[in-house]
Amino acid sequence: MYSAVRTHDYDYPESEMDERESLYFDTISLAESEAAAAAAAHRKSISQSRNTIYHSAVDLAGDEGGVGGGGGRLRLGGGAAAEHAALAWQPGYRQSTALEHLNGGGGGDHTDAAIAAQTIALQNGRNHLPTGIGVTGDGGQGGGDDETYRRFDDGKRSVDFVLAYNGETQLEEHRRKCEIFEANLQREGLQLEHNKVQRVHFIKIHAPAEVLYRYAEILKIKVPLKPIPGQDQIFAESAHEFKTCFSRMCKSLFSSVQLNTALFPEREPRIHLEFSRNYLELYDTEHPNFLDASTRYSIINFILQRQRFVEGEETADNLGIEKLVQDGVYTCAYTLHDKDDRDRLLKEWANISKWKNLQPLDQIKDYFGAKVALYFAWLGFYTQMLIPISVFGVLCFLYGFITWNSDPISRDICDDNGTIMCPQCDRSCDYWRLNETCTSSKFNYLIDNNMTVVFAFSMAIWAVVYLEFWKRYSAGLVHRWGLTGFTHHVEHPRPQYLARISRTKRLAGKAYEQDQAGKRTILDPDVPFWSFKFLPNFTSYSIMVLFICISVIAIAGIIIYRMAQRASHSILGSENSMTFKVMILPMTAGIIDLIVISLLDMVYSSLAVKLTNYEYCRTQTEYDESLTIKNYVFQFVNYYSSLFYIAFLKGKFVGYPAKYNRVLGFRQEECNPGGCLMELCMQLVIIMAGKQAVNAIVEMLIPYLMRTFKELSYRHGWYKSHQDQRLVPYNQFTEDYNLLPAENNSLYVEYLEMVVQFGFITLFSLAFPLAPLLALLNNVIEVRLDAIKMLRFLRRPVGMRARDIGVWHSIMTVVTRIAVASSAMIIAFSTNLIPKIVYAASMGDPELNNYLNFTLAVFNTKDFQVQPLLGGSQHVNETVCRYTEFRNSPEDPHPYKRPMIYWKILTGRLAFIVIYQNIITMLQGILRWAVPDVSGRLLKRIKRENFLLREHIIEYEKQHAMKLVQTELNGQQKSEGELRQRNNETVIRSRDEATSFV
Repeated sequence: MYSAVRTHDYDYPESEMDERESLYFDTISLAESEAAAAAAAHRKSISQSRNTIYHSAVDLAGDEGGVGGGGGRLRLGGGAAAEHAALAWQPGYRQSTALEHLNGGGGGDHTDAAIAAQTIALQNGRNHLPTGIGVTGDGGQGGGDDETYRRFDDGKRSVDFVLAYNGETQLEEHRRKCEIFEANLQREGLQLEHNKVQRVHFIKIHAPAEVLYRYAEILKIKVPLKPIPGQDQIFAESAHEFKTCFSRMCKSLFSSVQLNTALFPEREPRIHLEFSRNYLELYDTEHPNFLDASTRYSIINFILQRQRFVEGEETADNLGIEKLVQDGVYTCAYTLHDKDDRDRLLKEWANISKWKNLQPLDQIKDYFGAKVALYFAWLGFYTQMLIPISVFGVLCFLYGFITWNSDPISRDICDDNGTIMCPQCDRSCDYWRLNETCTSSKFNYLIDNNMTVVFAFSMAIWAVVYLEFWKRYSAGLVHRWGLTGFTHHVEHPRPQYLARISRTKRLAGKAYEQDQAGKRTILDPDVPFWSFKFLPNFTSYSIMVLFICISVIAIAGIIIYRMAQRASHSILGSENSMTFKVMILPMTAGIIDLIVISLLDMVYSSLAVKLTNYEYCRTQTEYDESLTIKNYVFQFVNYYSSLFYIAFLKGKFVGYPAKYNRVLGFRQEECNPGGCLMELCMQLVIIMAGKQAVNAIVEMLIPYLMRTFKELSYRHGWYKSHQDQRLVPYNQFTEDYNLLPAENNSLYVEYLEMVVQFGFITLFSLAFPLAPLLALLNNVIEVRLDAIKMLRFLRRPVGMRARDIGVWHSIMTVVTRIAVASSAMIIAFSTNLIPKIVYAASMGDPELNNYLNFTLAVFNTKDFQVQPLLGGSQHVNETVCRYTEFRNSPEDPHPYKRPMIYWKILTGRLAFIVIYQNIITMLQGILRWAVPDVSGRLLKRIKRENFLLREHIIEYEKQHAMKLVQTELNGQQKSEGELRQRNNETVIRSRDEATSFV
């Protein structure tokens, strides 16, 4: 691998070394011949130095393609070797181990082993290699060839959690807190080991089995049991019901999307029971779900959150790892990635090329916990449910193309040569011809045709079917993971909540109880709503309302901008051109709207976290729900208000040329003769697609650029401060230290993005039938991008239990009901459906040949309040113009008043809203009743499993009692035998003594 390595002493001063080289040589040094020989004899440990070698080689990179250090100290040959070293900096790149290079003919020599030996010696604080058995990881999940890569120095105990702190600049006060905190952890039974090789010191934490058992019982964690007599019959019958002819046909048809069973084997179903040390013999300790990694990490995190770090008076404000990290005592606390499991997930799951494959949900649950697994299960299910409605939306869109030339409105507009329309502004606008909107009217027909109502009806039914079937699907998942019956009532109070109570004078007395020995116990007192919770909640929601008002004002400002653009000459083109009126102005307004929405989103999202911290949220679930509701209500107004304006307000209250309704002196915007649905479609596409693009940039591109910038900074020595220099990653906890932290509410952003998207396609997709298809394409990539982000860029999150997706399901249910009313009103007031029906019924013209003229009112130009400045226009002598309204002509005895046909159309619109909404609501109610939350098959299985479990425990208790009785009987018999034997010995001894006396 290396072309030349100098092992002798350097013949130049240390000052000639640059900062990058000194970092490298401060971390590792070339070994003596004894270390090299030892490393050659213990090649299993060589992999510990692989990242050190690669990163250091790149640190010493020159501009010519060869990698080498100054002064010829360490050189890496050009070509493939240099390219391989450069690849080591790519995100997610898995470097091969030094052992692979040595054994695979890679051209390595024993010098690599020398470097590895010295690195190991530095890590372990001794001059010899660590000894111990080679274990590949907990439960067979290893992290490489090195036995200490993610283990203690003994090579046996796994590293379950890591605390990190700056060892060079640690204050005395912080050091004392660390000592107290770590001593409390050890009193809980956790095992600690320090690593002080680099400037950042690490504390490796391992939880023995007895600690896990104790807290698993406290937290009521369910674990799988050993096979119970009779369970095979239950599982076989359930499996038989699934394996119908149709399901087998579907499985063979979609075999290409199935999981690789060699990497992700199907697990045997098991019955789960809350852990109890009394029934330890009943549990299947070899099952993957038995206290898996995510469960272990959650137990340790629970312990870390509740340990104090101050002696003397102990309060709720002086406990928990979060408080220590917040105060800077520790820089971070995190769990470790598992290289084997992560590589397998990166290859088969977090991979764009695997976009069509199913997700390994069981393995995701084991790795990240049930809460994260449920998010990916929901996102995958939602994406799959988008397929049928996307296909139907494409068919509806194709129907518009096929019947493009059969629309009487667009045909009449394009064939018309004599209809002159009134100016769209007061002074600077000219008259314009109706046929200028020919193209826009044709595009408008693509989304406003006979299939519009059918598509809206289908969307309303689809939304309910999706939500109901998700509940059934998630119930099966939750039962398979042993979380059936789990409720958030078993959650313990948040440490921040207890700390807030302890700081409140009126509640501090109720927060503790002191026994006779003087020991204080933290209590969970009841917090009255009106006395304590009302003011923080009222403040939070008041600020939310304030930001909603700001968002509405911003949207109103954009609307006034559009009005002003209509009233003036625009630099974007002629204000009378079809391009400007139909395309440029709506697009620029939509882009400005997207920018304003994104800025308000970022500001309020950070503020909402601070407001929620101010509230009295007892559990993490209450905290998440409070944060979610505040954020979503704001986002609902922020993202949808401009769309609601176009759908329900634009062009509805304009007035007429003799008496326009004005806002701040500007005339209100008018819809094109074909309607406002085309502009609603454009606004929907800009905001929906723009939001997805912004989210993709924020979630993936920015972290990638930050990571790339840091790598370049470390490579070229841009960091001058020693504290900012990168750690050399030579094991799992140093590698993970350089990743981004995983926040507790990180899934909130992901859920919010998808639920806002769900609102777009249910509330407004009838204006753009291809919206579900755009959502489908986005989500197919989103699943894989989220997986890549969590595996490559973020530290491993602490696993959390969950039985559903929480308040998000309720939010989507509310959005579904709002969507019914929204669709009804959009169809009634923004499409031509009702006016066409009324016209055909009233005029006896089912072919709609004169419908266009029916929708245009006549205006006499001498009745203008403000005469337009026409200048050299060809329309100077126009006496009559047309405008889109239902009003009487100037010659009528009641000029410009509403005719009777207008009231008929209005009545038809209102009647349609009532009928449509009631029909859809009734059908949705029938579907909710017909599709129960938990399938009858699963309910029957749960009942049978519970019965079998009770009988099994009763039998176990009976046998255990019999063993106790038998033990007592054996003990009594043994005692009686021993007593009889002692009596016999006494009699014999008495005889002997009597004989001797005689």
